[in-house]
Amino acid sequence: MAQKPTVRVEVHDQRRVESSIRKFKRMCESAGILKEYKKRKEYKKPSIRKKEKEEAAEKRKSKELSKQRRSSRM
Repeated sequence: MAQKPTVRVEVHDQRRVESSIRKFKRMCESAGILKEYKKRKEYKKPSIRKKEKEEAAEKRKSKELSKQRRSSRM
């Protein structure tokens, strides 16, 4: 079983609460917790997941082509 990432931030001084919250948010983002939460928020049928994945790949490919076209003009 995969081990879940542990995000822990200790606040030693009352004035450092704001910075500790920002640090906690950064750590959650780097651990991928929010991404995983959004992924599991609702069930998607495998066919829909596959379709979304193909659309994302197509979008990435078209972006890459447009970047290449822009760079070749210069």
